[in-house]
Amino acid sequence: MRSMYISVLISLFAIAEAFAADTSPQPAKPGAETFTLGDFRITSLRDALNLVPNDGSVFGADVGPQAVAEVLTKARQPTDTITLAVDALLARRGGEAILIDTGLGPTIPGALADSLTLAGIAPEEVTAVLITHVHSDHVGGLLTADERPAFKHAVIKISEPDWGWLQKQPPMAQLTKVIAPQVKTFKPGEDVATGIKSVRIPGHTPGHVGYMISSQGQSLLDVGDTAHSSIISLAKPGWAMGYDTDPAVGRTSRREFLTQLARDHQLVFAPHFPYPGLGWVVSTDDHFEWLPKK
Repeated sequence: MRSMYISVLISLFAIAEAFAADTSPQPAKPGAETFTLGDFRITSLRDALNLVPNDGSVFGADVGPQAVAEVLTKARQPTDTITLAVDALLARRGGEAILIDTGLGPTIPGALADSLTLAGIAPEEVTAVLITHVHSDHVGGLLTADERPAFKHAVIKISEPDWGWLQKQPPMAQLTKVIAPQVKTFKPGEDVATGIKSVRIPGHTPGHVGYMISSQGQSLLDVGDTAHSSIISLAKPGWAMGYDTDPAVGRTSRREFLTQLARDHQLVFAPHFPYPGLGWVVSTDDHFEWLPKK
């Protein structure tokens, strides 16, 4: 069992550039905050924390740690480390229990399973899992510690480009093998469930998407990894992000998308913003700010 667990841990942390040696995920207390959105009950689920050093490899990869430190100092935050949440979203309607992303899984272990319990949902009651992209902090929870499907009755929906990319990552071979029977792919921009539409957001991974949940004239957009830090990503959206597979496209996409979110006053869920990650992006002069939902 121990060797099997170590194998899972190694594979989850090896994928692409998502979690290199410069990150340090940490456990977090379970959390489940629920509100109503039309016919849906939406719950923000807490999973873990990710401590990212300000060393120029992730945030401000094209400007250096000093420039990042200046932004953090202005926000009265520590300048040596950026703390990111790692969270997920649950959308319930009728007999549906739709989970968006799955956190880090057994590597920490993450708190997602306990957060689902707080929300009153057992893993076997999840009917669908929607993946924004296939970095390990979003797909890690698809497996249990003994390498079995964590949500055995759920269809797992992944964009075609990201599913193809994931299958080319040798360290993720075991994960792809286990989940393959449950996977159903889609083209970015397609509807993935009644009231939920995928939204193409390029630059982070080949098939990175967000998910727009709409009901009775209300909407919520899960932005995936469009922005990682509620401070740096919004203050300096044009800076390169080390986690992006295409930093140039990521910069352009991030600014354009944030501009649209601010203009539309769109309620969003940002899984790496401070828990519960719900709020609005606000335009201020030449940058953006985060307005949390009360």
